[in-house]
Amino acid sequence: MSRDLRPPVDILHYEIVQEQASALGRMGRTLEQALARLREFDAAHAATETPASMQQARRKLVMEAGEALWMFVVQREATGLRDSRHIMRTYNVPAEVQRCMGLAPAASKPGAK
Repeated sequence: MSRDLRPPVDILHYEIVQEQASALGRMGRTLEQALARLREFDAAHAATETPASMQQARRKLVMEAGEALWMFVVQREATGLRDSRHIMRTYNVPAEVQRCMGLAPAASKPGAK
């Protein structure tokens, strides 16, 4: 049985860094998936005028991508990566998604129609 001779604080730091990297990867994949769903929607409806019902569905996709972007940016900043321009270029994030990043959807009031 081998014994790790590193101080416990070093072992803990290693575990924390591993979890940060794992979380960063998950957030990146979530952003990629949200952007892919938005692009697929746009490609499927590019040739036609989008009816109001479909505009609402598209708006939901934009908001989901904005939330995924926000979570990814926050996770990166927590690890010390402060420049988000790289994300915007690498993932080709549309401006409308960037503008809604971090916005929480309005809560509906009970009884409101």
